[in-house]
Amino acid sequence: MQLTIADVTRLFAVSAGTVSRWVREDNLPASEVDSQYHFNREELLEWATLHKLAIPSAILRPGGSDPAAESELADALACGGVAYGVAGSDLGEVLGAALQGLPLPHDADREALLELFLARERLGTTAVGDGVAIPHPRCPLVLALPQSAVRLCFLAQAHDFGAPDGKPVDTLFLMVCRTVHEHLRLLARLASALRGDAFRQVLARRPAAAEIVAALRREETV
Repeated sequence: MQLTIADVTRLFAVSAGTVSRWVREDNLPASEVDSQYHFNREELLEWATLHKLAIPSAILRPGGSDPAAESELADALACGGVAYGVAGSDLGEVLGAALQGLPLPHDADREALLELFLARERLGTTAVGDGVAIPHPRCPLVLALPQSAVRLCFLAQAHDFGAPDGKPVDTLFLMVCRTVHEHLRLLARLASALRGDAFRQVLARRPAAAEIVAALRREETV
């Protein structure tokens, strides 16, 4: 879904000049046709997440979506699980190890997926600050699954992801979803949880998976 500059100004309650500045100075992805900016909804949400902007609910609700059929973030994490001490000597090894635990269809090519993740990192960091990154391919990873899954990986050693705040990353969230809409919705909910001190404090302690899932469930009811 392509959005115009007027759509973006309305969604984020900012001026057209602010949106143009985001494109020029803050790397907001945009295509220019007939001197007019156009924006991809998925790329816009990703950019807003990485820049810690509040995610407007209107961007998440395309016509015809069924709220009752959507996964909750806490349920997706319970499905994907939590891994501790994920090791690797470089970014490729770390992401490869993280992908090994991600629940995927039996015929999924994990090596090809790893290349997609690495290609995205070469385009720009997926680190969101405070030691957290949300690695993902440029296009949302949508697969035929019974349940969308989010996997949390605590790294054995922090790695440099080129984060905007300069901090090395020691915590990764990876997700596979049933639809693009669900990917956007879960990404927005994760971004919201990560903006709060309470959930970040839980992550810093690296507690048992059940405690992290419970903390996310509390965030979703706020």
